[in-house]
Amino acid sequence: MKKFAFFLSAIALLSACKSTTNEGDSETAEPADSTMAMAETEATENHYFGDTITEEGAIDVADLMAMMEEQDSVRVKIKGIVNSSCQKKGCWMRMDLGNDEELFVRFRDYEFFVPKNLDGEEAIAEGIAFVESFSVEHLQHLASDAGKSEEEIAAITEPEVSVRFTADGVIIKS
Repeated sequence: MKKFAFFLSAIALLSACKSTTNEGDSETAEPADSTMAMAETEATENHYFGDTITEEGAIDVADLMAMMEEQDSVRVKIKGIVNSSCQKKGCWMRMDLGNDEELFVRFRDYEFFVPKNLDGEEAIAEGIAFVESFSVEHLQHLASDAGKSEEEIAAITEPEVSVRFTADGVIIKS
């Protein structure tokens, strides 16, 4: 009977010592509102696409235009806000340059895609910026991918020469 009482006491003691700590961290107690803690974790989580890159050395995307005044291409790492991304595949995104201008970003050799619902997220992209000319047909195709109306697509009647960017890797900060 003494062995049975000892066994029950041991089980009770083990049950009373149930850990309330985070994954292996015996010093940190679980926050009272774990949903809030998870939301804060998700809000700072980075998502990587293409080559793995870091944030170190990224310049503001608006500063890219000044760099491009003196050269027709440059390898650079940029950071800025994404205004939109391809609604069909996520095969391109547009970054805000300010003054109602955007930088069109494609992904090297069509090797990776970003989420289709980007709008307002911060992004870091590393790759090559260059000057490019787009035909009316290509601009209409891009407008179609963006979900523009038939009227908006038909209103595109002039080719466009602008700075473009081909990214090797992208970080989307959420």
